[in-house]
Amino acid sequence: WLDARASRRFNPAASPDVTDSTMASSAPLRTDAEAGRGALSVADKGGESPKSAATSAMVVQFCLLGFFTMTRAIHPLIISKTKVGGKYPHEPITVPLMECVVTLVAAQVICLVNGGIQEWKKIWDPKPMMVFSIIGFVYAFGDYLELKSLGGLSGPMYQVLSQSKLIVTACMLLGIKGQKQNMLQWCLLVLLMLALCCHSIMTDLLAAHNHLKATGDASTSGGENTLMGMLMAVLKVIVSCLCAVMSDKYMKDFKAEPIYMQLVQFKVSWVMTLIVLMFIESNPMRDGVFHEWKPVTVAALVSFTVKGWSTMYLLAILDSLLKNIGEACSVLAIYFIVVFHASFDDEYENETFITVLVVFLCVCAYLASKDVVTKAEKWDKMRMASPA
Repeated sequence: WLDARASRRFNPAASPDVTDSTMASSAPLRTDAEAGRGALSVADKGGESPKSAATSAMVVQFCLLGFFTMTRAIHPLIISKTKVGGKYPHEPITVPLMECVVTLVAAQVICLVNGGIQEWKKIWDPKPMMVFSIIGFVYAFGDYLELKSLGGLSGPMYQVLSQSKLIVTACMLLGIKGQKQNMLQWCLLVLLMLALCCHSIMTDLLAAHNHLKATGDASTSGGENTLMGMLMAVLKVIVSCLCAVMSDKYMKDFKAEPIYMQLVQFKVSWVMTLIVLMFIESNPMRDGVFHEWKPVTVAALVSFTVKGWSTMYLLAILDSLLKNIGEACSVLAIYFIVVFHASFDDEYENETFITVLVVFLCVCAYLASKDVVTKAEKWDKMRMASPA
């Protein structure tokens, strides 16, 4: 069922043209009429009333959105939990490396079960393999930057900074495709950037204040966030936006391939790149790949695997507006987790909560502005076309 939904998502004849899965502005919402036709077709097939079918579809989308939000919120927290004294005791690259190995094996098994040896041979078709290998190479650097950024940032700060993807993608689309934003949208993007800066500054000030109050030492901030971690997070966002644009384009071009076949094509170069980076960072032959692995490290491996598979399938089902709403909601979700869950030491602070809420509302305002801007542009065109 997921592969069927995914194939429709990447079929230009059956779904809206999506320029970039990271931008709400690149995927128009379905109209009420389209939604009604979809519900009616489901009702005709299954004997279900249109209202009941529409309700069921809404419940399914709501559940998928909740799952997407929680995976985005929990993933950076689990990675942060693998650190001891602010540093990784193990070689961090081994975690996404093992995820690539698991995905390579699992996806090929699924391919063999579904289509036999003939479908398995299609994985190694040179043209898609070359395209997706290049994208997988870039994705591997994204994993590397993510681990480096979380090595110098807390999970909540990383998730907040990840919202800068809207700014990066807007600039990327302007430079690559000449796709312009309305003045209102640029104002909201600048407002989002300022909100991110305010959150970062407020977090550092509160960390320094709490450290001074606890130790009386003003020489260090006592915070978990570093400038290098922030830089790595921004680079990770840029790489992720680039990968999203490339993946969306070429997954449309090779839409006849199931996603599990494309995962294998991604992961071949992905795993090779991570192996090279691992040898550059450390000497795994001396201590072993699983040196200092603990149960929380295995949990991080599971999180990487769930995130990798769910990203490919859920983004093929959810439209980009819901996806961006899920990303924004994860900012609030991760904040409440670290404040109220017993395994975290963070305390509720009005200043932090307000800055997180401002970031969340800036993202929501930008996403909502797309519909307003589109309607205004249509109105202007109709007014110019009509005789005076």
